[in-house]
Amino acid sequence: MRFDTLVLGAGIVGVSVAVHLQKRGRAVALVDRRAPGFETSFGNAGLIQREGVYPYAFPRDLSTLLRYAGNTSADVHYHPGDLPRLLPFLWQYWRNSHPTRHAAIARAYAPLIAHSVSEHRALAEAAGAMELIRPSGWIKVFRNAATQDKETRNVERWQREYGVAFETLDPARLRAVEPHLDSSLLGGLRYTEADSVSDPNALVTAYARYFEQLGGRLIEADANTLTPNAPWLLQTKAGELRADNVVVALGPWADDLTSRLGYSLPLAVKRGYHMHYAPETGAQLNHPVLDADGGYVLAPMARGIRLTTGAELAHRDAPKTPVQLNAVEPVARKLFPLAERVDAEPWMGARPCTPDMLPIIGPAPHHPSLWFAFGHAHHGLTLGPITGRLIAEMMASETPAVDVRPFRAQRFWDSTR
Repeated sequence: MRFDTLVLGAGIVGVSVAVHLQKRGRAVALVDRRAPGFETSFGNAGLIQREGVYPYAFPRDLSTLLRYAGNTSADVHYHPGDLPRLLPFLWQYWRNSHPTRHAAIARAYAPLIAHSVSEHRALAEAAGAMELIRPSGWIKVFRNAATQDKETRNVERWQREYGVAFETLDPARLRAVEPHLDSSLLGGLRYTEADSVSDPNALVTAYARYFEQLGGRLIEADANTLTPNAPWLLQTKAGELRADNVVVALGPWADDLTSRLGYSLPLAVKRGYHMHYAPETGAQLNHPVLDADGGYVLAPMARGIRLTTGAELAHRDAPKTPVQLNAVEPVARKLFPLAERVDAEPWMGARPCTPDMLPIIGPAPHHPSLWFAFGHAHHGLTLGPITGRLIAEMMASETPAVDVRPFRAQRFWDSTR
């Protein structure tokens, strides 16, 4: 079978790329070993983070670093045996988290974030999936006054710099919008222009169904059978696929393929876990809620209340170690009345990360018909649709909606010169 473009990876990023290319008249095959949305895109907190203009930085204060070093923190856990391999990445991540560098990174990143909600809503409307989008924001809650003061100062700065909208919730206002949360909370911040998703897998599935309605093809295959050629070749059970262009949107598996094609990219993963719970009788959670002092999120989902953990630093394929989930569950039960677990075992996924906190979006440096779309870290769901639009605009020689130069893969080679 012959196509114009193969999009490798059917998570939120790959599906979005495929939709935008197909809308421009390309003959597109979307390739994955599983159905759309069943890997990293399956297990996130469902946030479309319009406020996320500053990507998540590595902490630099000594007290937090010492707490993380003890490996007993609920928000960050690591596998000691994997640290030697991760240290070069972590060192660069720490350097790029210096306030001056982080501010420069935000200036490149904020234009992407500015399109996050609008691009999702446009795609959801076209796909008939608006019922999965909740335009009510999400809430960060506080038990500690120092944490509350710090986070309030941060969001006030984001508002000054990038117009981020928020609402300060005193205890009474917090009880009014979330009456079943712990009444001892000091208050919260509601990010009012953010959206959330009631079922991330269903949303990706709806976008993939829309791609098929546009004439695109979903094909089950292993992306690692790709052969660089003119045209590109990929093996499937149904035969050989041929295409003039390839887009790599493989998330945490991207480096398996890119390294084979000669690219040494500084990628790592932050693993995360989730579990669903039934709410106790009569209890209702109206927004996703982040416990700023506990390091976890509770989000109302179609399957129940989803508890998602912070970051685990480990090899992508290492066995599950859901110690963070077990640590925060008792705390989460105090925050909101959770009943029994719904899932048989914790779900685990891996967030694909770069040390400068910016995704890799754009042409591959050494293959004129190869394109990269991965490395979105915590914001894959948030940035999937705008990434798809940007890749399609570049491939069609259109003017991209935002300046894409900060996201090119070439930056990692330029920085070593």
